[in-house]
Amino acid sequence: MKVILLGELRGKGGEGDIVDVAQGYAENYLFPNKIAQPATPGNIKQLEERRHNIEKREAQRIAAAEATKAALDGKSVTVDAKIGEEGQLFGSVTPAQIADAIKAQLDVEVDRKRVGRGNNIKTSGKHAVEVNLYREITAVVNVLVGVTEEETVEEEAEVVEVEAETETETETVEAE
Repeated sequence: MKVILLGELRGKGGEGDIVDVAQGYAENYLFPNKIAQPATPGNIKQLEERRHNIEKREAQRIAAAEATKAALDGKSVTVDAKIGEEGQLFGSVTPAQIADAIKAQLDVEVDRKRVGRGNNIKTSGKHAVEVNLYREITAVVNVLVGVTEEETVEEEAEVVEVEAETETETETVEAE
């Protein structure tokens, strides 16, 4: 069944898109929740008349998402959590906690449903977390759990030093 989307539907399309969905999905979910309307000839004609307004709103949404990406990309937020031995957390850090930390520390409002992570953070350290802002526009935020920014920089420097030492040792062994 062809429907016209009235708003963004993740995985299907955005406002004004004509998509093909199952009839039951349309009648039981999309129509009652006013997410879509049937793609009848009259509705398609109305859509063409509204196309300019839809494109204008789309441009505004993209501009807002790009501005938010510039404010978030590469920034770090700290989340407090109880940490046991060997860096394991008691519980986990959820997307809602990350969204709250972004709001409190960076003063940027982010929907918790858009904070992506395959699963919750269960270890201390520095974790790169993607925030889906709008369609394909994503920002990467570093989440520090139980550590500070200076500690992670020191750890990364130590890792680089160890890698450099290993590399020189490998070169001397190959030369012999």
